[in-house]
This record gives sequence, structure tokens and C-alpha cells, in this order.
Amino acid sequence: MTRYGPMFGPDITFLGVPACDLAALPEADIVIVGAPFDGGTSHRPGTRFGPQAIRQACYLPQDGSRPSLALGVDALRDLRVFDAGDVEMYAGDAAAAIRRLEDAVFAVADSGAIPIVLGGDHTIAWPDATGVARKLGYGRVSMVHFDAHADTGDVEFGSLIGHGQPMRRLIESGALRGDRFLQIGLRGYWPGPETLDWMAAQGMRSYEMTEIVARGLDECLTEAFATATDECEGVFLSVDVDVVDPGMAPGTGTPEPGGLTARQLLDAVRRCCYELPIVGVDVVEVSPPYDHAEITAYLANRVVLEALSAIARRRRGDPWDPRRPLLQGR
Repeated sequence: MTRYGPMFGPDITFLGVPACDLAALPEADIVIVGAPFDGGTSHRPGTRFGPQAIRQACYLPQDGSRPSLALGVDALRDLRVFDAGDVEMYAGDAAAAIRRLEDAVFAVADSGAIPIVLGGDHTIAWPDATGVARKLGYGRVSMVHFDAHADTGDVEFGSLIGHGQPMRRLIESGALRGDRFLQIGLRGYWPGPETLDWMAAQGMRSYEMTEIVARGLDECLTEAFATATDECEGVFLSVDVDVVDPGMAPGTGTPEPGGLTARQLLDAVRRCCYELPIVGVDVVEVSPPYDHAEITAYLANRVVLEALSAIARRRRGDPWDPRRPLLQGR
């Protein structure tokens, strides 16, 4: 296993952080891995171009520095962040592609670093979380999953592998426990009653948008966090950009109106990574061919930065108060 350059586009890293080789990982806090795969899509393809779009979607230089106004850290410098490039994932052989990705994620987790995987369609959550569970133990990792869709289908289009099925595969394999699986932002008209019955039988907790609107996102997150940290070594965060309303994230394969705002998602990701022991992250379903003015790619880039900045602030150890004025104490 080695470092691959991006499968599509110029050989750049995430916002200019140093490159690294999976065969000889440096001492790292974070290793970014690209998963340019759209072989599991059920509707609009194009997420194979997602990793490159996320890496470069920024109006600032690719200089490996991004000071956070909100959190008072520069995660790309305060943490040891490296980019291992893209795993080679041929869309025509889904089984081989996910095996390669699982091995890459495991290599990162086994080195002691947190893997942050840039997707790719949501099929990749299966190998991503499994790779981390191979290190920490099956059943010892919980999942906080932001998505419009439950992704708990069984056989779709005659296949067990696809972007509508990764969460079912994770639970059935034993890699993750169903009763430590928290889903945020579900809405729309899928899945049907049979699949919902299966989810309930696994002990999953799924916060549909109607409940989130009625109770408030913060209250739902607080409740979910209590479950996520119970009897688990760490939390895997999986973010599908279609959790956001397509008016703010149009570049995705299965858009569903009525989602979170971009602001809500960024605040929620910040809370997750500041308050929870995060052991892995993936950001998925950015499909640049369906984007407009790079709106979705910019959001996904900021989701990654928000996660990194919150991890850096958590590691710093001093309390953070979101109500504190920006210039106080300067």
C-alpha cells in the first residue's frame, strides 16, 4: 500500500497540507484519505470527483493554514495533518474497491491517527467505519450519521453493496452496534415500513426532520451524544451532504428538500468533534457535475475544517464558550 495521487485532477493535497505515504505513515494526528467512488450510486453519479473538489474548494491559498475565528485554533498547524491521496477505487468492481479502502483506513487507525475520508458516495461508510472498528474492536465504535436517508436498505438493484445499504452492512457484520447508531436529519419517502421495522429491531435511533424541528437540533444532539458515548471506545462521524437542504447543497446524487441549513450542519459538526471522542470521519456524496458555483464543495470543505478545528480545540484542553465575543481579551 502506498500514497496515491488523486485519481482525477491535479496532484494537490487538502488545502496544501503535507502529503504522506500509507506504507510509511509519519507520526500524525490526522490522515486524510480520498475515496473517489461512485459505483454504488442509485441515481445521479459523479461523486468520484468529490475528493478533489473538497480538497481545493477554498478562496484562500493552498498553504496548509486555516485559523478558525470561532475556535481560536489553526487546525492544519496545531495538529499534524497529512493527506495520503486517493485510494484506487474502480467503480466497476465495488467489492475490490471497498476492500482497498477498508485496508487504507485501518492502516491510518492502526498508526494512531484519525482517518478523515473524502468521498465518494455513501457506500464508503461501510469500509470506513469497519477499518476503524478493526483497530478499536467490533462493537466498540458508535456512529453519528448525518443524512437525509437511513442507508439501511438490504438488496438494492440486485446488489448488497451500494450507497443505500452501508449502515445495514455495518450492523449485520457486527462492526457497529445498532443500539449505538444515531441518525440525524432523515426525511422524505424512503425507506419503507419493512426497513423501518428492521431498524427498530436493531435499536437504532433516527431523528427525522419533523422531530428535529419540533424539539430543536441542539436538544436532539445532546440526547444522541449520551448514547454515542455509552459503552464505546469512540465515535465515527459520517456526514452526507444531502442532510442539508438542496437549496444550499445542490451538488449531490439524491437531493431531498427540507433539510438542515448549512449553518446548522457546521455548528452540529463542531459540537460533535468538540464534545465527542471522534475516531474517524467521512464526508460523502459531493457530486461536482451537479453542483452550482461550487456551493456544495465549499460546504463540504468547511465541514472538514470545522471537524479538524473542533478536534484541535478539544485536544488543547481549555474550555470553549461559543458566546464569547470574537475580540474579547485581545
